[in-house]
Amino acid sequence: MIEIRRGDEADRRGITDVLVRGFAGDFAFFSRDAQVLADAFEHMILLDRFYVALADGEPAAIASLTEGAQECFAPRGDEFRRHLGRVHGTISHAIIRSQFLGAYDGARAGLAEIGFVTTAPRFQGRGVATTLMRHLLALPEYDEYVLRDIKDTNAPALGLYAKLGFREFRRRRVRFAKRAGFSAYISMKLVRN
Repeated sequence: MIEIRRGDEADRRGITDVLVRGFAGDFAFFSRDAQVLADAFEHMILLDRFYVALADGEPAAIASLTEGAQECFAPRGDEFRRHLGRVHGTISHAIIRSQFLGAYDGARAGLAEIGFVTTAPRFQGRGVATTLMRHLLALPEYDEYVLRDIKDTNAPALGLYAKLGFREFRRRRVRFAKRAGFSAYISMKLVRN
């Protein structure tokens, strides 16, 4: 059975662990050590902006849900420096702020941005992310949902979102992305009738 709930303090480390393992390739610059990465990122998770899917009683998948100018992270430079070192921590903090903060430019009441959807490796392929996404799409206060910056090579995510009714509305070429194994970021939206 899969239980979906909004993140709370008891879920902080579990949410962080799922996040850093799910995006390990994207976060490799910061650290290739999942433990170090989780230690550095744990402080910045704004729990009330994350939903967690529990399978067998443990965090199996996560997603952030924000609206308007809300952020899902509140990174602090001192925490990054403490875990990653003075220079690397300062650079990492700057990158996090520039790449992961900033509301959707079309934000409005009734529109939710879903982000950082990922499943812990041992729970992949078991429908956990699908159940989590369906839960978010059933929230009655929203009539439109946006997913931004999905790598064009992330076929499982793109397939799931398309299956749920999302359609591509923007494709943004990324300079030097080929070195990271992709060529563009895709943004998708779902509008309820």
